[in-house]
Amino acid sequence: MSSTPSPINSFSRFAAPLLHLGLPVLALLPALALAQAPGASLPLMIGQGGNNSFSVPIQTLLFFTTLSFLPAILLMMTGFTRIVIVLGLMRQALGTQSSPPNQVVIGLSLFLTLFVMGPTIDRVYAEAYKPYSENTINFEVALQRAEVPMRAFMIRQIRQSDYALMSRLAKLEPSVQIEDAPFRVIVPSFVISELKTAFQIGFMIFIPFLVIDMVVASVLMSLGMMMLSPVLVALPFKLMLFVLADGWNLLVGSLVASFAT
Repeated sequence: MSSTPSPINSFSRFAAPLLHLGLPVLALLPALALAQAPGASLPLMIGQGGNNSFSVPIQTLLFFTTLSFLPAILLMMTGFTRIVIVLGLMRQALGTQSSPPNQVVIGLSLFLTLFVMGPTIDRVYAEAYKPYSENTINFEVALQRAEVPMRAFMIRQIRQSDYALMSRLAKLEPSVQIEDAPFRVIVPSFVISELKTAFQIGFMIFIPFLVIDMVVASVLMSLGMMMLSPVLVALPFKLMLFVLADGWNLLVGSLVASFAT
């Protein structure tokens, strides 16, 4: 029986390549500034020859700078957008304004994202980060290797119409295929496709709860109970339907299965 990697290990594999492979170009800015400043004594590089590495202050600067870009990478290049939108629409369909709370929705979305992105994260870790951390490849090669699985994941989710729109706006040649398109076209096409898919799933979630609201409102009106809020009466029925149908199991299973693999 194969063992399933824990979410913590998956997160460490996801975060480590981003932190170590992110934005080394930013190191050139403080390097140029210190090179022009008279009497600057902060060492930028340590080592000689081809084994040079950034000093600890510069590594710390790069670390915190890369951390600021992690939310954008998580939102725009993973399945987090689709998952969090669907869970938010499900809460609105139920009519529970603050249950489950935002912390639970975001936390569940993060762990589901790690689950969905698990194979992609493992490929980035094995093909890019691990050889780079062992100094067997340089940063440029590691970045190219890390781009391949991320690009493959996003391309599988992109709709042809969304890619056609972004390629037309970017004024790409019609002969350019989606596999050869630059990241500035792939990422927005992926985000648009994720938004469209999330709202389609949300529409399907709303239908059964909308039927319950309409039935309850019709019954109350026929009984002459105009002052009683239909939303208040329909809430326990929607919760009962959701629980009896094992709604969380169906929702999470369908949401994860919606990602093309």
